[in-house]
Amino acid sequence: MRTSFYNLAWRWHFYAGLLVAPIMILLAVTGIVYLFKPQLDPLMYPELLHVEAMGQRLPADTLLARVQETYPDGQVNQYLPPASATASAQFVVQAGGNAFNLFMNPYTGQVLGTQHGLYNLQAIARALHGELMIGKVGDAVVELAAGWGIVLVVSGLYLWWPRGKGAAGVFWPRLRSRGRVFWRDLHAVVGLWGSAGLLFMLLTGMTWTGIWGKQYAELWNRFPAGMFSDVPLSDISARTLNTAARQTLPWAMENTPMPMSGGDHAEHMGHGSANSGPAAPQASLQAVVETAERAGVHPGYSITLPKTGTGVYTVAVFADDPRNDATLHIDQYTGKVLVDVRYAQYGLLARATELSVMLHEGKMFGLANQLIVLVVCLMVLLGSVSGLVIWWKRRPAKGLGVPPLRHGLPLWKTAVAVMVCIGVAFPLVGASLVAVAVLEYGVLRWVHRPRVPA
Repeated sequence: MRTSFYNLAWRWHFYAGLLVAPIMILLAVTGIVYLFKPQLDPLMYPELLHVEAMGQRLPADTLLARVQETYPDGQVNQYLPPASATASAQFVVQAGGNAFNLFMNPYTGQVLGTQHGLYNLQAIARALHGELMIGKVGDAVVELAAGWGIVLVVSGLYLWWPRGKGAAGVFWPRLRSRGRVFWRDLHAVVGLWGSAGLLFMLLTGMTWTGIWGKQYAELWNRFPAGMFSDVPLSDISARTLNTAARQTLPWAMENTPMPMSGGDHAEHMGHGSANSGPAAPQASLQAVVETAERAGVHPGYSITLPKTGTGVYTVAVFADDPRNDATLHIDQYTGKVLVDVRYAQYGLLARATELSVMLHEGKMFGLANQLIVLVVCLMVLLGSVSGLVIWWKRRPAKGLGVPPLRHGLPLWKTAVAVMVCIGVAFPLVGASLVAVAVLEYGVLRWVHRPRVPA
């Protein structure tokens, strides 16, 4: 008797679920928290975010000077102008080894308070969601889980296929059932209706990962030749302006080179070295704000200040609607706009990716988008928990309860072809598949091989 292909799919679904479920639960929970950032932040930090609208705002340089007076040894990295008449101004400051967000009343210059840049609810949720708060290793783990999540969806759909069964337990759960049957129905039905949403979330989320996402961007995210040819360029990519806790630039701009402020000015001031600090005279921060406003940059933008003598001001808005994206690099000495990139200049794939990312984050269509993503996240939670319950109920007293393969495998060529395609498309998954295969068919079979009496 030969075991069916169903048995093989079940086996790989088991492995994928055991690996993926805990991380999927974490991603779903942190995703929900970050999804409702627009609603949560005003409720949690009203004293930091809101001010009473008055007459004329103070110049940005006046606000900057007060921050520097308050933190003479600190370094101001970013300025976020008020996005509305009742919004506070925000500075991102590095001082005493910590990064924090400082909020000011733009009309009076009063410091409203500070917030730790890394250890606030939204920053923690974003960092956990992207890299488990452990840097590149965490990023790779999340990427690996996302890749195995695709294996989980593909194998799960095969296992779900009705094969002559009735609709109950296939398209809707048998609510009167009890025990493992109920949880199995719940798992299968939620998996069916949530599979398309989960695949979309996995694939769009992977565009930000450090290995697959970086290669994806380098392969497809190309700008027209000559776009930056008329300005001096550094060997630093714009990717450095984004962190796990804060998104400054749109995805479409991450792989673009950073331009340099006028070399003549830097050299004449004796600050041509990349390791030196910015030199006077500089374009004022208020002048950069006015340049952004004249250029029609959408409210909600940030201004990253230059850190070296050849650095630039970077004005960027990572808009809820990517059609409002803008990235401007401005010479710190002359105030000249060196580079101005908008959505219209993105390639077709970059546009599609930006739109997909905003759908992923629930920002594209406001509350309706948030609710759709919330439903997907809840399905992921329910599917993951029900899968773990099924395993717990059927597990043996000893061992993991891996579905057995007792005989030969029909359709093994099909299985290999499917897994090879997934492994090639997602290298971390491919490497882990090889590792699991070596462990199972090599090490474990050798350990459990029959002993020949001496």
